[in-house]
This record gives sequence, structure tokens and C-alpha cells, in this order.
Amino acid sequence: MEGQPRSHLEYSTAKMSLAKDPRPPHAAGHPITKTMGGMGFKPINAIMKRLFIARKLYASFTLSCLLMTATLGEVRLPSIIGNHMVLQREQANPIWGWADAHESINIHIGDQRVQTQAAADGRWKATLEPLPVGGPYSMRIEGKNTLLLENIMVGEVWICSGQSNMQWSINASNDPDLEKLTAHYSNIRLVTVPRVGTQEPQSDFEGQWQPCSPETVGNFSAVGYFFGRQLHQTLNIPIGLINNAWGGSAAEAWVRRDLLEADARYEPLLERWKKTESDEALLKAMNDYEAALETWETAAATARGLGKDIPNRPRRPNNALTGNHRPGNIYNGVLRPTIGYGIRGAIWYQGESNAGRAYQYRDLFPLMIQNWRDVWGQGDFPFYWVQLADFRMEKDQPSDSDWAELREAQTMTMSRLPNTGEAVIIDLGEAQDIHPKNKEDVGKRLARWALAREYGFDLVHQSPRYASMERQGSKIILSFDHVGGGLDLFDVQKPVGFTIAGADQQFQHAEGKILNQHQIEVWSESVAQPVAARYAWADNPVCNVQNKEGLPLTPFRTDDWPGITINNH
Repeated sequence: MEGQPRSHLEYSTAKMSLAKDPRPPHAAGHPITKTMGGMGFKPINAIMKRLFIARKLYASFTLSCLLMTATLGEVRLPSIIGNHMVLQREQANPIWGWADAHESINIHIGDQRVQTQAAADGRWKATLEPLPVGGPYSMRIEGKNTLLLENIMVGEVWICSGQSNMQWSINASNDPDLEKLTAHYSNIRLVTVPRVGTQEPQSDFEGQWQPCSPETVGNFSAVGYFFGRQLHQTLNIPIGLINNAWGGSAAEAWVRRDLLEADARYEPLLERWKKTESDEALLKAMNDYEAALETWETAAATARGLGKDIPNRPRRPNNALTGNHRPGNIYNGVLRPTIGYGIRGAIWYQGESNAGRAYQYRDLFPLMIQNWRDVWGQGDFPFYWVQLADFRMEKDQPSDSDWAELREAQTMTMSRLPNTGEAVIIDLGEAQDIHPKNKEDVGKRLARWALAREYGFDLVHQSPRYASMERQGSKIILSFDHVGGGLDLFDVQKPVGFTIAGADQQFQHAEGKILNQHQIEVWSESVAQPVAARYAWADNPVCNVQNKEGLPLTPFRTDDWPGITINNH
């Protein structure tokens, strides 16, 4: 029929020629242009140009997936399923991929034999029954071709997600040389998902599982590694870590956009994005860039062929449409290709980019977690996060703080959703660096939550949290839960970091005294009738209360007076 491909062979031939031809796919005379043009795709230049542009916008695999799907009999797997992967123990694990329409697929691993069939669109999915812990296993997947996966382990799998402090690598953290020298953990497996921002749901990514070694650990998430290493050393089983963090990302980019659109609370946010998405100046700049890039590709290929200097590549304009703040972008481009892979849970370190809208984060963060749980289909899997560290310059007097309000929103999430937990690191930050380099203690505090909650170890894992207050004349008695071995002090022998206020809402520095294992008394000569108390309520608070195990007291306030971000949407 006019306009339909004549055979799979023509696609396959074009794909092989493409790999050898340096020209852009839409260039005149390119084998893909000739082949697809001969199939009746018109105007072929316009079509291939759009595909080419999409590749340059970090969706290069779209074209290759189209071509590979069309190749006769080629059973394929997503990158999350491959050599060296870890399958989650004690549960059934989905395995999926692509093949010809209605093709029969047989999967062999251990003593299991599983059969399934590809749907009309070529997608197939099968479920493996739980496998004994350990390995290595081999997996054979048979269709019209056969795939053999090697060195597969069965253990515990965790997602390591968030923004730059989760992305922050071993190489950029404390003592990277020493850490890499000792990173001989072949049963810890690492995979990193590239940063792709798009409104189009992606089904795959470019990456692969790797055993942890001095050669592979350097660029991996430091928090993720230290968390996983502690689990591995404690449990003595294989650990799989999926790092999908993206520095500078906003929480709304990690959520399905239709969920935001269905909630009136996010209407102002989405309206701002709609204006950006229709910005003619931005669209023109991107069109101009793509035209210049096309010209450069041709000139560069010519220069290489003649042995001449390659001209400077055009500079890409800042394009918010493919960035890490646009609602839904990271959900589609980064998270979605891994959704459904068997996991135990997720760890998360993010919030800096949302601090200016901290009140909104009270709802947005739980929405994101619930969104992930719903689409994964594994129930309320554990979700543990890092509360924001101390950062920026210390202030002499009590004041408002968007970072304090974001920390409060994070803490509130534990009462909103089950099976959640927070690692407090108000003692680990650096005033001059938003990326504190001590990631080992961060990973260990997250690991405490997992080891206690998921693996049954009797560990103090929670930071002390405010429970209640009682006024006694000019003093306030504060009571706390989750105190572990009891309240304690760091560095100096009196509580530091408390402020109190009367009905005028003017906070003053307060003196303090530990009364017993779970209570602290606070007062100030400047406040005769206190009605509210706060602790560590600042960007970079000076504070020193912890439990006997060294976990710092969670920043808090007893009042609910409107904060500075309450109207920021």
C-alpha cells in the first residue's frame, strides 16, 4: 500500500547503513532518507529533521527504538534488565521487553521456565517467581533470537533519587581516593539513569548495571553508595542501587503532570509553565539553534573527511522545556523507564529547589511519593529521605527562614504517609557549600531507617522529635518522642538553638536545661509570658541537642503562625 514500509529488511538495512554514515539522518543521500523515502514517507526531509532534532534534545534513543522494534525477530530488553543486575529477593519480579507482534517468548532462570507472548504492539512482560538469595544466575530469553544474561544476583534493590546532594559523587565527597581503594564489593551493583527531561514518556535509557569496584564507584552517588555499602556489610547479601538523581531538580518534575493538573493547588505553577511553553522567543531561539546545529553537523563531517579543523559547535540556548523543573519532565524521562522493576524501596535527598515554596511542598512531596507507589504497584514501599542540612551564613538574631519551613514540610510528611522516615543532618552542613562533602554519615543515617524498619535490627534510627509543650509561668516545658538512650548535648553543656516568643510573635534567644531523658525547659528574661518555642529555626542554625546515639534533635516550632512562603505557589 502507498506510504507503508515494504519490508522489515529495508528498515534493518537502513539501520546498518546509518551506523556507518556520518551525515545527519535527514541529509540528502543519507541511506535512511533514501530507504524511508522509497517507502513512501513524504516529505522525508521534514520527518527525519524532526527525528534528528529530537535526538539532539536528549531523546536520541527514540529513532533507534523505532528502527530496532521494526527489525524482524529481534527480542530486546530495556537497559534496567541486563547483565550484572540484582533482582529483588522475596518477591515476584517483572521482566519485560519488545519483540515481533504476537511472538512467543520463553525465559529460563534457575529452575524456572516462564512463557509469555508479545502483544500487538510488540511489548511483552513476564513475571519470575521469587528466587533464592545469592547467585550468580544466568537468564536465557528465547524468541526468534536468543539473549543470554550473565552474573545476575538476587538481593535487595533500592532507588537513590533526588537532586544534586544525592547525585553528588564519591569523587566529589570526602576522601575519594581512600574510598575508591576499598570499594571492592562485587556483589554491590550500580546503575545510573541519564538525565533526560521530556514531556514524552520514555521506555528505556542508555546505561547498564556494573559491579562496584574502584573503577566504577567514583562517579556514582556517594549517599547511595554509603547507604548500600552499610546494608551489604550488615546483611551480607547482594545490593542493587539505581541512581536517578538530577542536580537542581524540583519536586514537580518528578510527578506525573496530569496529577498536578487535576489539583487546583498547583494551578498557579502550571499557568507559569504554560506561558513558558508558548514563549515565542524561546521557540525561535531553539529553532535557530537547531538550524545552526544542522549546518554545523554537515560542516564538521566535511572537515573530518578533509582532515581539517572542525568548526566550533553552536552553543545551545538554555531551554527550560527540557530541564529539570518542568512538571512531569523527570517522571517521563528518568523515572518511567525503571517503573515496575522490583525494588525494596527508595531513598531521597531533595528540597533545596523547592524551599521558596515550602508550604506547597507539604502537599507536593506526599503527592510525589504516593504517585511513585501507585505506579510501581508494590504497595507502600519504604521511602526514606534526608532533611535539608544547615546552609548559608549564620544569623545573630532569630528570623524567618524558607529552609526551616521546607524542613518542617519534610517532617510533616511522616505523619501524612505510612512507611516513611527522615534522616536529620542539621549538624552535617557547610555554610559556604550547598553540597556538604560528608556523605558517609548521611548514608549511614538513612541505612539506620532501613535496617531497623525493613530488616528487623534493634537500632535507634529516628532523631528525637517534638511531641508537646506546657507553659509553667515564664518557662516552657518541651517534651520529645524517639529520644533513643535519652536527650544529650554536643560540644557545650547547655542546650543551644532555642527561641521563644510571646503573643507579639517576636522571638528571642532562650536559655535551656535538660530536665530528664525526654524533656527540656526553656526561658528568656526578655519574654515574660511565652506562648511559643522554636528550635534550629534558621537556614544555618547554631544548635546542639541530640540523643545519646548522636542523632540530632529534629528542627521544629510549636506555633503555626504564617511563614514567609505561605503565599508562594
